[in-house]
Amino acid sequence: MPLPTNMRFVDLPSFGAPEVMKISAGPIPVPSEGQILVRAQAIGVNRPDVAQRQGTYPPPKDASPILGLELAGEVAAVGPGVAGYSIGDLVCGLANGGAYAEYCLLPVGQVLPFPKGYDAVKAAALPETFFTVWANLFQMAGLTEGESVLIHGGSSGIGTTAIQLARAFGAEVYATAGSQEKCDACVKLGAKRAINYKTEDFAEVIKAETGGQGVDIVLDMIGAAYFDKNIASLAKDGCLSIIAFLGGALAEKVNLTPIMVKRLTVTGSTMRPRTAEEKRAIRDDLLSQVWPLLEAGKLAPVIHKTFAFEDVVEAHRLMETSGHIGKIMLRL
Repeated sequence: MPLPTNMRFVDLPSFGAPEVMKISAGPIPVPSEGQILVRAQAIGVNRPDVAQRQGTYPPPKDASPILGLELAGEVAAVGPGVAGYSIGDLVCGLANGGAYAEYCLLPVGQVLPFPKGYDAVKAAALPETFFTVWANLFQMAGLTEGESVLIHGGSSGIGTTAIQLARAFGAEVYATAGSQEKCDACVKLGAKRAINYKTEDFAEVIKAETGGQGVDIVLDMIGAAYFDKNIASLAKDGCLSIIAFLGGALAEKVNLTPIMVKRLTVTGSTMRPRTAEEKRAIRDDLLSQVWPLLEAGKLAPVIHKTFAFEDVVEAHRLMETSGHIGKIMLRL
């Protein structure tokens, strides 16, 4: 069946509140060298989408200006130089942009098959958080069996993924969250102890839980507001991995002495600026080391709520309340 010429997509005529988004029509993109075109069946909603909508997270110059970083669906067309994919294959993937649409281009190195037994919603809930957690927690911070990790935002899409992956690979996990319900969810997913940051001092709890030693790694999405307490929570030779700045990017009057005394590493990254080769390396690791765990049911994406594609404004409103546990999804 020939492709239509136009598709629906979420348009962003201006930056602002969720209400600035609207459904518009435009031409379907054409895959070029090393790309596949996917007909979307489900799309993940993520914090970077909210930031882009607000004007604080611009897409790369060579990326689609349309919102959206992950989707799942059917291969609709294959670009030159692409092998191993055929029209009709069910795939999910990490987009450089453009996922809030009926059709989206994916670089072939960022494409993964549906895990066996998965539908489109579950498959679309995987790429953004699993790429991010694998790159930062395992490739960069080097989490290994027997180590301990503190995961902030434990009930978020990133947090629920990180807790499960860390536990699956034999780590001891601590997490922070903002309510008893969210803390209970973190423990259910595998955290040894969940800390309500609104009523407890996480650095003091970590000190008590680890006999004063601290954890080997902190995965942080808060930034400046947590910097000193994160450093205090780390054991000797520990690593602070920063992936977002929800609590600000400018840390003032920071005491650097503990970094030297405890031989700490402070690192961080964002996914979008990474090269195609770097993203392919993450994809390859996920396929060989994580996909078998998903297919065996040893971990799974936590999906809070699925909205119709046309209800994207409501999906963003929910994201901004931080009232969710796990992923927020769109279904076409």
